[in-house]
Amino acid sequence: MADPWQQCMDYAVTLARKAGEVVREALKEEISVMVKSSPADLVTVTDQKVEKMIISSIKEKYPSHSFIGEESVAAGEGSILTDNPTWIIDPIDGTTNFVHRFPFVAVSIGFVVNKKTEFGVVYSCVEDKMYTGRKGKGAFCNGQKLRVSGQEDITKSLLVTEMGSNREPETLKIVLSNMERLLSIPVHGIRAVGTAAVNMCLVATGGADAYYEMGIHCWDMAGAGIIITEAGGVLLDVSGGPFDLMSRRIIAASSRAIGERIAKELQIIPLQRDDATN
Repeated sequence: MADPWQQCMDYAVTLARKAGEVVREALKEEISVMVKSSPADLVTVTDQKVEKMIISSIKEKYPSHSFIGEESVAAGEGSILTDNPTWIIDPIDGTTNFVHRFPFVAVSIGFVVNKKTEFGVVYSCVEDKMYTGRKGKGAFCNGQKLRVSGQEDITKSLLVTEMGSNREPETLKIVLSNMERLLSIPVHGIRAVGTAAVNMCLVATGGADAYYEMGIHCWDMAGAGIIITEAGGVLLDVSGGPFDLMSRRIIAASSRAIGERIAKELQIIPLQRDDATN
């Protein structure tokens, strides 16, 4: 069989579309909101409903596969990555956007086998943009091939990042001082759309030259990571070393030169890994 995972990818696209419909319908209703780790870390009934729908559908079709889902981890399930085919799911990436009806909300599905990402699907529901990336087969948005900007000069770059949901004064200080350092290089600007997956897809389209963040999770990055690399971009750790999906930190850039230049400026926020067992 030429491509054993193509059927899984087609199914992921179908499920992401279906999830997107649920999200768009929910945006018309009153949204009930719950708080997770901080007053800025939110979850809604829709997050939980969408994740349940995606996981139960996949379990029925691929009973031997494993799952890491944002809401199931929040409910106490582990997120240890094994060699087994694993679906890594963020039912609503950009929950705060969703709550405020700020129009960037994505369903993100990454598929990892032997700890290597085989494909990623990110569906930006309100914009109706379906981003896909398949190992060795390129990255696309609504069928159009994607290509990163290829920009190598940091002073000509537009960056994307997020403030994150952690409001501890020490962490905030580092987040803001990192932005200040990058702005003083100077870069053209820094943007924040409110969803890691869409931020990364914007780098894949060439609309932004790099994205960096610390404090996010594997489900924020798994779908979009391969979309970036298949569009010709690079993923690095914030230290400038190799990217690690479970490390909760990333630089996704249109070129290694820009990625490494950003890494030079960043003060690192200490984080507990996604696969930490305690």
